[in-house]
Parts: sequence; structure tokens; C-alpha cells
Amino acid sequence: MTQVAAPSATLKFLEDRWDQAVAASLDEPEQLRYRSNLLGSDLRITNFAGGNTSSKVWEVDPLTREKVEVLWVKGSGGDLGSMKRAGLATLYQDKFLALERSYKGVDHEDDMVAMYPLCTFRNNPVAASIDTPLHGFLPFPHVDHLHPDWGIALAASANGKAKMDEFNREFGHKLVWIPWQRPGFELGLMLRQAVKDNPECDGIVLGGHGLFTWGETQRECYLNTLTVIDQIGQFIERHGIAKGPARFGGVTVKARNDRRALAVKIAPYLRGRVSTQNRWIASFTDAPDVLQFVNSTHAKELAFLGTSCPDHFIRTKIRPLFVPWAESEDLDALKKQITLSLDKYRKQYGEYYHSFATADSPALRDASPTVVLIQGLGMFSFGKSKTEARITGEFYTNAIHVMEGASLLGESEVTGTLPQVGVGQDPKSFKVCSNYVALPPIEAFRIEYWAMEEAKIRRQPPEKELSRRIVLVVGGGSGIGREVALLAAARGAHVVVADRDQAAAERVVAELKVVTSTEFTAVTGVDIRNREAIAKALDATVAAFGGLDILINTAAMFPTSPDGAISDALWATTLDINVTANYLLADEAARLFNEQALDSAIVLTSSANAVVSKRGSEAYDVSKAALSHLVRELAVSLSPRVRVNGISPATVVKGSTMFPRDRVRASLAKYGIAFDEAQSDDELRNLLAGFYAKRTLTHQPIDPSDCAEAILFLGSPRSRCTTGHLIPVDGGLTEAFLR
Repeated sequence: MTQVAAPSATLKFLEDRWDQAVAASLDEPEQLRYRSNLLGSDLRITNFAGGNTSSKVWEVDPLTREKVEVLWVKGSGGDLGSMKRAGLATLYQDKFLALERSYKGVDHEDDMVAMYPLCTFRNNPVAASIDTPLHGFLPFPHVDHLHPDWGIALAASANGKAKMDEFNREFGHKLVWIPWQRPGFELGLMLRQAVKDNPECDGIVLGGHGLFTWGETQRECYLNTLTVIDQIGQFIERHGIAKGPARFGGVTVKARNDRRALAVKIAPYLRGRVSTQNRWIASFTDAPDVLQFVNSTHAKELAFLGTSCPDHFIRTKIRPLFVPWAESEDLDALKKQITLSLDKYRKQYGEYYHSFATADSPALRDASPTVVLIQGLGMFSFGKSKTEARITGEFYTNAIHVMEGASLLGESEVTGTLPQVGVGQDPKSFKVCSNYVALPPIEAFRIEYWAMEEAKIRRQPPEKELSRRIVLVVGGGSGIGREVALLAAARGAHVVVADRDQAAAERVVAELKVVTSTEFTAVTGVDIRNREAIAKALDATVAAFGGLDILINTAAMFPTSPDGAISDALWATTLDINVTANYLLADEAARLFNEQALDSAIVLTSSANAVVSKRGSEAYDVSKAALSHLVRELAVSLSPRVRVNGISPATVVKGSTMFPRDRVRASLAKYGIAFDEAQSDDELRNLLAGFYAKRTLTHQPIDPSDCAEAILFLGSPRSRCTTGHLIPVDGGLTEAFLR
């Protein structure tokens, strides 16, 4: 039985999760990894991929066999919560400190990053973070640099230094203040000097940025970090209680009661308008803290000021898009406001870029916002994936908490120079609203378009073929649809599996989670004969990811009866499912596609039977012939934005719900193929598939994966100039040759 260390009596909000038995079994680097994971497991302590941790460890040099001090520090782009030992960079501490002799000043500090690899211990390939000097120059064995909301709120307050002094007196700390300085070599030297000037300090507040804490042991560092952060939270809470429940100047617009449904209705329109340069996946939240901010008096002004912590606006950009929406206005009015606000936002973003860009700045990136705040509704956030979109939203939620905390610490208008202003910085560039100090635009630009950040972006793996695309697979619970879902997921798509048999769809989604992220998948039930059910399935897709790019239907029926006779009702049902349902799907999806105004695709599943007449399958054959022509009709009516194509497979037996055991047995008997009743369903299907294959030119059974390949080719940008066509997937069935 493990023994968990006793929690600190000073903690009110945070949890001491340190397990002494676990820690005792780990070497020093593993304890650093353990400490980092614990800190990163709570978003109140630090945000995703934010902050940095380090330990200075004595190790044996593999060359000299002498003991040397090694700086272990989180590698560039890593996430504390999920980091492994392999994500830590390692540098000879003495070599790193020696870099100071080559330092030419703040204007040349980026040049130092290229020298970090020269300090690498044991040929570790992990790139050292730009935060490395912030750890290397601090004279402590274990250091945490984090971005807790409470800590940044203090750091971003106009009266932040005075409040820090008050906090020190109240809680017995000796934190010191450093004004804003971009992370890098210069800031590392400033941290060292601050400790030298204040040898008894137990932490450092970086103006507008974050917090530094440390300890002599891993445990002491962890507990010091938790204690300082928690106590700053207690300090801010006390101020909040004194000020009462109103936040950000009070409520201006009431939250709409039907905001979730309205968010689904507006999402495709919004996604389409922000995706004019790059296609984005959306995430939506109407969490109470978000609504409190969005609907408040100060929201528009605070949103325009932008965020303070560098980790925030790397994802959220310098500021979000704020969209006003009066309580009396409808969705049409909201659409107009979105368009007007977006035009203004992009113009301002372009001006921001061109005001500060230099000859060697990275090129202007997508000028669309990644965060959109809508009064009465909530917050949309956008990213290249659902995960990125969610994390972006979490970052702006962190920013909201920071602004709230800073406003609670305000007592009166601050006069004189703000404590965030450093040497050589223009005091007028630091703007204040409700005691919150935003980072000056020029400093924001130096972070957002920093060459170091650009290098980090370039190190990311290339996107897959269907990345950023949302695929709805109707009939995805089995057969061809299942294969389409699996292949689409493997190619980077966000996949919604829809089926009348929702349990089957859920089983497929469970399979998808092996090849893709859980956040990239969703499931919904659907009866394609019912327009309302189709609309609900599309709404579920929008609710999951913000829109739709590729609609695929593989669902169909082959009518059978015990006596082989097809009744009028069965004939009607066959045409209803195989023809009319496809029209209903396309018609409902067309509304969504029209809202998005993005290039999209529909792929339907016809059959070789559409052109091959056979005895006994008249209802099925006629329905597929009608479907083939429906593809052409839809291609005309939905052009130019939506491409509509289809595939015409020969009989696909494997995995098909249209081939239950009784039908397979009947077919085998019909064709005189010997079989054993003891054989499994799959074995019987293979016999039948082999028979059908012999009738083709290739003698290859048609596998669902063959159909999936064709379907996703037609749905993907690779076939951007193809519409109104059907690809045969029949192994070379001469009877189905074009005529």
C-alpha cells in the first residue's frame, strides 16, 4: 500500500498529489518528470504546453568519467502534464553558464539559441526551450516557471507590485518583482540578478507573464509552488468577497436560454467565414465563467486589449473577435454582425502585422481570429483539430480568469509608471482597463512572430490528407461505411459515424480510437428515411466539430422475402431507402453547406446493378439506377461549391448487413456452391465472394476497403475537378462497362 505525503495545511484550492512511495522509487530525472506531470495535471496551475520545469543533477560524464552538473529542463513545445523523460532536454550546466561570455546584448539574444545544442549532454536530440536561460541562471537545484491564472492576475495588475508586497506581508513570503521582458537570455540574467539583490527571496513575479518558484529538493520545489499559487488564489478571493458578486462591471446582455441550439445554428456560418484562408475545426463553450465575461459591461474593451501571458496569445492571437448581439436581434442580425466584425478584425490584424514587421519577420499568417466571443451565446474557438480548438478555448478561459483576478485586485486608479514597464519600454504602450494591464502590441508581435516560435511551428509534423476536414459517414456501423470511417480517421479527418443501429456505430467509433484521437470522433443514430432524424444527425455533427465537409452514405437495402416475391410495400421501402433517403440527406446537408460557403463533397453508393439487369432483383436494380442519376442531378443543382459523386461497386459480401447468413446460404445453393452448415458466417461469405470474383476480369473479390479508397478519393481535394460521376469498383465486370 502506497503512502501519500500529508497535504499542506496552507492549501485551500489546490491538491497535494505527491506520493512519497512513488517518488522514492525514481531517480532524479524521473522525479522531475513526476513533478512536472503533477503540476501539469491541473489547469489552475499551468495551461497546456505552458510553463517549464527543471532540475540540476550531478551525473557522470561519459567521456571524462568525472561528475558534472547537468541541467534537465522541459524541451521545446512539450507539455508538463503528459511529458515523458524523453521530452527533457539536457545541457552541461557549466557550458551553458559559459555562454554568457558570448552574449552581445538583448538585441542579439536570439543568436544564443543556436548555441544551446553545443551544450548538450549525451547527444540528447531534444531541442532546448527558449526558457532554458530562465532556469540555468537561477542558483537553485529545482525550479518551476508556471502560468497559473492567479499568478498572472497578480502579474498583470496595474497595482501588481504593491499588491505583491501586500501579499508578502499577509502570507509571510518574500516574492520579488521583475518588469516585463520577453523570455530568453536577457530575462535569465535579470532573474539571476534579482536573486543576487534579494538573497532571501522565495519566488519571482514576472510582470505580465508568470511566476517562478524553487526548492532544494523535488518535493520542496513542488510544495513551494503549490503553496504560493494557492495562497495567491486565497489573496484574490479575499478581494473578490469584499467587492461582491458583480464582475467586469456587471451584466449588460442576458445569456439566451436556447444558446446551445443557437450555437449549432450559427456554427457553420461562422466556421465558413473564419475559414476563408485555412479550414478550421470549432469548439464551443457556454461555461458560466465565459458567459459572465462575454455578457459583461467591460467585455468588449477588455477583449480588445488582448491577453498578457505569452502562452495565451500564441494560440488566441493578440485578441479575440468580440461580436455584439442584442437580446432583441435574430440570427440574421448576428450573421451580419459577424461579417462586419470579421472584416474589421482582419483589417486591424493586418495593420498590427505591418506596423511591427521587419524584413526578417515570418510572413503574415491567417488574419482570422481563433477565438470568437458572442454576446448572449458564449465562446467559439478554432484550431486545426478539435484538440487544438478546445485548448485554444481553454487558454482564453485562462485569460478571462486573469482579467477577473486583476480587476478584483484593483482599488483605485494607478498613477505613475506601471510596474510591468521595463527599461527602454514605452509606458504609453501598456494599456489598462479595470486594473488589468495588457501586453503592448509590439511586445505581443515580438512573441507571436518570433523566429523561435516560427521554428517551433516548422518542427510540427506535416498535416494528413484529410486534416481539418469533417466527415459524416452514414451507414458507418458496418461494411463499406465502417471501412470508410477507419480510412478517413487514419487520414486525419474528424469522423462522425451515423447508423440506424447506433450500437454498431458506437462499436466502430471504439475502433477508430485506436487509429486517431478520441476527440476526432463522434457518433449519432440516424434513420435516413426521416428528414427530422437526418437534421438531428447533422446537428450532432455541427455540435461536435462546427460544420461538415464531406457527406458519405453507404446505407442501403436489398429486398428479400421467404418466397422471393417483392410486395408493393417492400418495393416502396426499397426505393424509399435507396433513392429518396439519399435525396433527403443531400437536401438537408445542402442547407449546411450553403451556410458554410466552403468547398464540400457528397459521395453516394450506387451499384453495378444500376446498369446490369438481372432476374429477381428488380427493386434493388431500379433503385440503384435512380440513385446513379440522382448523383448527376445533385451535381448540377449543388454546384459550384458542392461536388457530388458516387461509386458503383459489384457485390460486396464481406461485412455487409445485406448478406445475413440465410441470404448467403440461399445464394450458395442457387449457384450450386457446396458448403458446410458448420462453417462460420465469414467462411460462407468468403465462398460467395470468391464465386462473384470469378465473373470479373481481375478475379478479385470486392473488399469494403476497395470501396472506401474510391469513396475517399472522390470526397478528398484530390478529385477537386470531378463531379457528377460514378467510379466502378467491380473488379472489371464487363456487363457493367459504360454503354
